[in-house]
Amino acid sequence: MTAPRHDHRRLGREPALFDTDPLIGAGLPYWLPHGAAVRHALEEYIRAAERCAGYQHVYSPVLGKRELYEISGHWAHYSDDMFPPLDLGGEQVVLRPSLCPHHAVIYRSRARSYRELPLRMAELGGMYRSELSGVLGGLTRVRSIQLNDAHIFCTLDQVAGEAGAALEMVRGAYRALGIRAARYRLSLPGPGGKHVAAPDAWRRATALLTDVLDRSGLPYEKGEGEAAFYGPKIDVQVTDSAGRESTLSTVQVDFHQPERFDLHYIGADGARHRPVMVHRSIIGSVERAVAHLIEHHGGAFPAWLAPVQLAILPVSCDQQEQAEALARRCAGLGLRTEIAGPDRGSLGARIREGRLVPYQGVIGPKEAEAELAALRLRDGRRLDPLPAAEVLSRISALTDAHSTDLWDHGETPAGAAVPHA
Repeated sequence: MTAPRHDHRRLGREPALFDTDPLIGAGLPYWLPHGAAVRHALEEYIRAAERCAGYQHVYSPVLGKRELYEISGHWAHYSDDMFPPLDLGGEQVVLRPSLCPHHAVIYRSRARSYRELPLRMAELGGMYRSELSGVLGGLTRVRSIQLNDAHIFCTLDQVAGEAGAALEMVRGAYRALGIRAARYRLSLPGPGGKHVAAPDAWRRATALLTDVLDRSGLPYEKGEGEAAFYGPKIDVQVTDSAGRESTLSTVQVDFHQPERFDLHYIGADGARHRPVMVHRSIIGSVERAVAHLIEHHGGAFPAWLAPVQLAILPVSCDQQEQAEALARRCAGLGLRTEIAGPDRGSLGARIREGRLVPYQGVIGPKEAEAELAALRLRDGRRLDPLPAAEVLSRISALTDAHSTDLWDHGETPAGAAVPHA
């Protein structure tokens, strides 16, 4: 059986995004500079989106006492996927398989008032899953995971609104990333599964998420046996280049952990009330998100996410000084650039080498003298030479807006469309 054309394990190594080494261990990929640039851009995007949506960011440790996971229910329902405890000073600590117990503890670190709710707590944090070696592969199944996670502590009346808003954040992120959901699934418990025994809570949570999906107008299917151990969830499914389906984003309703951690807030009536916990992940794990993006775009990322956004191509060594000056201006604007000089081959060879780069700025003698750049777009379009300042301004505007467009709509490049060199 031949490998899919856009297998991220191959594509991720050709432009040097990530790799693995037996000495580090299976399921523990490392990120190379270009991959780290993609990851940073993705993380910065989601943090900014969360800040705009009223989330507060926290950091929590990747270790926790075994007791923490006994309280949360992970030890009873999820220990097969956890690494064995470490003995430290007479205590057992565990590499965390999830961030939610830590966030529950942060919530209860002080008294809370109804005026603070909904309290939206977010973190891009590490977690660890003891995956069997036979299922590990590339970035999609790993043992060390960087998760875009958040937990919303809210009243029962606020749950539907918060879950609906989280779904809208997912849809907005997918637009910026240039991807789409294959389907939406309401994930429910199934017979024989490891789920907490709280039928009333399951019914309430399921009714809430069903209402959110019905109101959203999104088509969805029900999936028995796919729920988290503590509650039902909305799973946003994507498909890879081989047609395999996986979950990228989730929205979950949890009555279980607020009770287990004895979370409460003081209501308007002065009495103690139990909050509801909404778990949500917009892009899921960074590893799986990047794997999907590599395969979906064939390595040709949207410009705002590309590891190199602008390749500067001096025609000869005589334009090297102008190329370096342009690269410095790019750095000042936060644009990721590289200079592909004549030492890397003919101009045509350099253009072909940079086929995944969104923009290529060619600087010949005329452009150098007039501070112009002849821009080539990744889709094959060529623009007549423009002032370098205008080129950078327009690229910056598109990348800052997280647009998937390579050039402004309504602007017709002067040159005719041509195939890639």
